[in-house]
Amino acid sequence: MAALLTANGISKSFGERVLFKDLNFTVDENSKIGFIGANGAGKTTLLRILTGQEDCEGGLIKNGLLKIGYMEQTPPDDGELTAYGYALGVFSRLLEIEELLSEIHRKIEKREGDVDALVKRQDALNNEYFRGDGMVFRAKTRSMLLGLGFLEEELDRPLSQLSGGQKTRLGLARTLLSDANLLLLDEPTNHLDFEASAFLEDFLKNYNRAFVVISHDRYFLDKVTTSTLELENGAITAYNGSYSVFMKKKEEAREAARRKYENTVAEIKRIEGMIEQQKRWGQERNYKIIANKQKSIDRLEEGLEKPFEGSEGLRFRFPEAARSGDDVLTVRDLSKSYGEKRLFEGASFEIKRGDRVFLLGPNGCGKSTLYGIIKGSVRPDTGTVSRGVKLIEAYYDQDRSDLSGNKTVQDELWDEYPSMVRSEVRGALAAFLFRDDDVLKTVDKLSGGEKARLALLTVMLRGANFLLLDEPTNHLDIAAREALEQALEDFGGTVFIISHDRYLINKLATKLLVFEDGTVRPYSFNYDQYVEYKAGRDTAAAVGAPKEEKPAVNDYRRQKERQSAVRRLEGRIKRLEEAVATDETEIERLNGEINSAGSDFEKIIGLSADLEAAEKKLDEDMSLWEAANEELESMDE
Repeated sequence: MAALLTANGISKSFGERVLFKDLNFTVDENSKIGFIGANGAGKTTLLRILTGQEDCEGGLIKNGLLKIGYMEQTPPDDGELTAYGYALGVFSRLLEIEELLSEIHRKIEKREGDVDALVKRQDALNNEYFRGDGMVFRAKTRSMLLGLGFLEEELDRPLSQLSGGQKTRLGLARTLLSDANLLLLDEPTNHLDFEASAFLEDFLKNYNRAFVVISHDRYFLDKVTTSTLELENGAITAYNGSYSVFMKKKEEAREAARRKYENTVAEIKRIEGMIEQQKRWGQERNYKIIANKQKSIDRLEEGLEKPFEGSEGLRFRFPEAARSGDDVLTVRDLSKSYGEKRLFEGASFEIKRGDRVFLLGPNGCGKSTLYGIIKGSVRPDTGTVSRGVKLIEAYYDQDRSDLSGNKTVQDELWDEYPSMVRSEVRGALAAFLFRDDDVLKTVDKLSGGEKARLALLTVMLRGANFLLLDEPTNHLDIAAREALEQALEDFGGTVFIISHDRYLINKLATKLLVFEDGTVRPYSFNYDQYVEYKAGRDTAAAVGAPKEEKPAVNDYRRQKERQSAVRRLEGRIKRLEEAVATDETEIERLNGEINSAGSDFEKIIGLSADLEAAEKKLDEDMSLWEAANEELESMDE
C-alpha cells in the first residue's frame, strides 16, 4: 500500500512553548485514522502543517498524486452566495465546462470561427464532463446537504443568514464532495444531530480513500476508524484499531511499562543491598564484586525512565446532597408552538429519583424549548410540570450565558459561592485545571472548553440532587468527558440531559425521551437499543418499551381498529406501487431522450435536471413504500 504522506521529525514551537517535537508517522492509501489528544495539544496545528498552512521544523514527504481536502472548524465567511451555490463551488471545473460548452454551442450554431475545431473541442469537453460526474454532481451536492441536516428551504438561503453551525456543516459538505484522496476533518460531528451523524458515518465507512479525523466523539470514532494517532505530551503514538481498541492497548502498554519500571527499581535496590553487604565485609575481593555490581546498577539506571502517566485530568465528584422524594418530575400534556410552527404536543412523562434521562431529537425539534419549560424560563401553550418534594436543582446551559465576561475566573466562582474562603476557591479551580495565572484570566478570554469547565464547576458545587444539563460534553476533550461520565455515574441524585454524545448516552441512560411524530415518547433504552428497536432488527430490545397510558378498550373495538388500519396501509402500498411504476417509466423515457440528444448540450442540461427530479421522486416513493410495508409487517406479528 503506497504512502500518501510521511512525517519525518516534525516539530512545532510558539516562542518558548514546544507544542510537539520529532513526530514521525505515515498516512497510507485508504487509511482511516482517528486523531485524538487533549484540547490544546496541537492537533489542529498539525493538520494545518500537513496542508501547508503552517510551517514547521522537520520533513514532510508527499506523494505526487496527493490531493488534500481539509475541513476546518472555522465556518466560511458571510456573503450573498447561497448555501447550495457555495457547496456547488467545489465542482468549479464542471461549472466552467458547462459555460464553455454553452459558448461553443452558440458559436457552432452561428458558424463563428473554425466549426471543425469547435466540434472537436466540444467532444473533448463533453468527455471530460461525463468522466467528472457532470450528469450527477448537482444531485450529489443536494443529497450531501440534505444528509448533513439542511432543509430544502435552507439550500437557497444566503450564507449571511446561516448560523455558525450551519456554516460548519456547509464546509464539511464541500470537503466531502471534493475529489480528494486524503480528507482531513476537524471535529466533523460538531453541530450534527443523530441522523446527520449516521449519514456521515455511512459516508466515511464506504469511502475508499484515506482520511484523518480529529474528534472527541468516541462513538463516531469507533464506527469509522481502523487506526488511531494520539498526540500526548508533545509526542505521537500510533495504534492499530479504533478508539475502544486504542484505549485497551494503551492501558495494557502503560501497565507493562509500569511493571517494567517497578521491577527495574526493585532490582537496583536488591543490588544496592548486596553492595552494602560487601562493604561491611571489607575484604579486597569484595571491592571487585562491588565494582561489578555498581556497573550493573549503572546499566539499569541508564535505561530507567519513569513511564508517563498521562496529563493530570479533571477531578469531578458531585457532593452528597439531600435525598429528594421518589417522584421528581411529572409532565402532563405539554404543547408548544411559535406562530404556525408547532414544535410538539401531548408530551407526557415522569422522572423518578435516580433516573438518568436523556432527551433526544433532531436539531430544531424543540429540545431546548422543552428544557426551558422544565426550567421555568419558557411558558408552554398547554400542560403542566409538577415537581416532587425536597428538590435541589442545578442547571448547565450550553451557551453559558450565566457567566460574566468581564470577571476573572476566580471572581466568577467566588461571587457565586461567597461563603467559600480563598483557599477553597483556588483548590476547586485547580481540580478543574485552572491553576496559577489561569485563575486571573477574564471569562471572555477563555476558550470554549475552559468556559465549559468553569460552568460545570459552578454546577457541581451547588449540592443539587436534580441536575438539568444541556449538552454538557460539548467543548470537552475525551479525558474530561470520561471524568464527567464517571462523576454522573457515581452521582446519587437524578439527571436530565440533552445530548448528542451517543457514547455518554449508552453508558449512563436509564431512560430516553425522544421527539417523534410531533410529541415526546419515553423509552427504557440506551441509544443502541433504541436504534435497534426503531429499525426492527432486534425484537428482544423492545421488551423495555413503554406502554402508553390509554383508556381500556374492548377486544372487538381493538380488532376493528386494527382491520381498518391494515386496509388503509394496503391501499397506501398499492398507490405507492403505482407511483413507483410511473416514476420508472418516466426515468426510462428521459434516459432515452438524453441518449438521442447528441451534442445538443442545452437540451441535455434541461433533460438532466428533469432526470434528477424524477430519480429523487423515485427514491422518495420507494422509501415510503418500504416504510409502509415494514409497518404492515409489524402489525402482522
